[in-house]
Amino acid sequence: MKQKIKTALISVSDKTDLSIVLKTLNKYKVKIISSGGTYNSIKQLGYPCTEVSMYTGFKEMLDGRVKTLHPKIHAGILHDRSNKKHTQEMSRQKFPSLDLIVVNFYPFQKIVTNSKNNKEIIENIDIGGPTMVRAAAKNFKNVLIITSKSDYSDLINEINKNKGKTTLNFREYMSSKAFGLTAYYDAMIANWFNQKLNIKFPERKTIFGRKFKQLRYGENPHQKSSIYINNYNDKELGLNQMGGKELSYNNYNDIFASLEILFSLKNIAATVIVKHANPCGVSVNKVPLVSFKNAYACDPISAFGGVIACNFKINKTIADEINKSFLEVILARGFEKDALNVLNKKKNLRIIDISKYKKKNQSSIKTFDGSFLIQEKDNSIFNKKDLKYVTKNKPTLKELKEIEFAFNISKYVKSNAIVLTNNFSTIGIGAGQPSRLDSCRIAVQKAKQFQTSKIKNSIAASDAFFPFADGVKSLIAAGVRIFVQPGGSIRDQEVINVVNKAKAKMIFTNIRHFNH
Repeated sequence: MKQKIKTALISVSDKTDLSIVLKTLNKYKVKIISSGGTYNSIKQLGYPCTEVSMYTGFKEMLDGRVKTLHPKIHAGILHDRSNKKHTQEMSRQKFPSLDLIVVNFYPFQKIVTNSKNNKEIIENIDIGGPTMVRAAAKNFKNVLIITSKSDYSDLINEINKNKGKTTLNFREYMSSKAFGLTAYYDAMIANWFNQKLNIKFPERKTIFGRKFKQLRYGENPHQKSSIYINNYNDKELGLNQMGGKELSYNNYNDIFASLEILFSLKNIAATVIVKHANPCGVSVNKVPLVSFKNAYACDPISAFGGVIACNFKINKTIADEINKSFLEVILARGFEKDALNVLNKKKNLRIIDISKYKKKNQSSIKTFDGSFLIQEKDNSIFNKKDLKYVTKNKPTLKELKEIEFAFNISKYVKSNAIVLTNNFSTIGIGAGQPSRLDSCRIAVQKAKQFQTSKIKNSIAASDAFFPFADGVKSLIAAGVRIFVQPGGSIRDQEVINVVNKAKAKMIFTNIRHFNH
């Protein structure tokens, strides 16, 4: 069912590109109603327009808070043209129909991003705009709603193609976009209040997101996928891609996993290598090149086709090292020109500058078919005051620093997790096993394969307690001499006895780091 546009109401915060819409509406002799700044802009562009107050006979009040909230406006939008009772009521009131509503909202998210003034933020919560949008979207059978200037070209094509009319399919599609926008807008506002009031788990939770990019496919080629931004600045991720193919679902998954680890390693050059969301090499060192080489040496086979994240600038020497292997993505805080020339020789390598990326300590969310889990991010490592030195031999202050490094990495490895380190570099990682003993065996096997000389006197971090002494025995046999684990097993004393017998060291942290 086609609907002729006779009268349009336009009220927009963003007035760019308005002239192209006005030109088309004028072509089909559409009467235009508007208010405030939009009215002035339309008049300045030279098009006839009726001011809302003149149309309703009611002067706007409360500093503009009330102007379009009027029965003549909302009856004009909401009435069903095929309902005789509606038509009679409209006729008695002498209320004309409104056929097109063009609205975009006060820039709430822009103000939130740039201001901490609560009064200014609240004044930029739009009321009249969303109310009109919801009314028009509900009545898509009769009314067309346009909520974004990105839809102006489609609007113009629709009107021209149908000679001043719109189709039901087009109106319904724009209605779906409109309800998506109002839900998004309200979710942002609710989120702001929750943050302001420190309400981490509200009774009702709406997750807002703006589509950033449609991806070629998901984890596998038969799955469709897109990436959304859940932030008030919803135009960019802070990842500046400087070369290589487009990023895939799996690339993004590994990128975010690597950045979580990278941002937990502060004040020293750090390199993180991730494959399938698990770290397979992490190192910190005062010399960036050494950091890179040590991280890669942990497990060069697993690093093949992985993601490397560095918190330093890449120079030509490091770029030459990177190009010796096949990698999917390199993330760094900038790239020297000579380094880019080297890296760009590999056309498929995604090169990404993370200088503008900002880590946000938001909640962690996992979704299922009809539900989702939310939790705070695991931003702790351990509290030094809570440490228990449970063996006869105690770690030195220098060893305690590396113990903290090892235990920190363990929280980013899929459980059950065992991380072996030496000199602030991982040398073996056992990840994601149902049995902790299997994770111990894998970590040792990896270390023996690539870092045999470094197993002796290494550190082992376990994300949760050792339920039996068998895992600890296997690690001691391999050369591990320092252990860090949460503790809490009914067999803790049995484990401690094994460590004491080997004259090794163990501390309990009283904090667990499951990562499922």
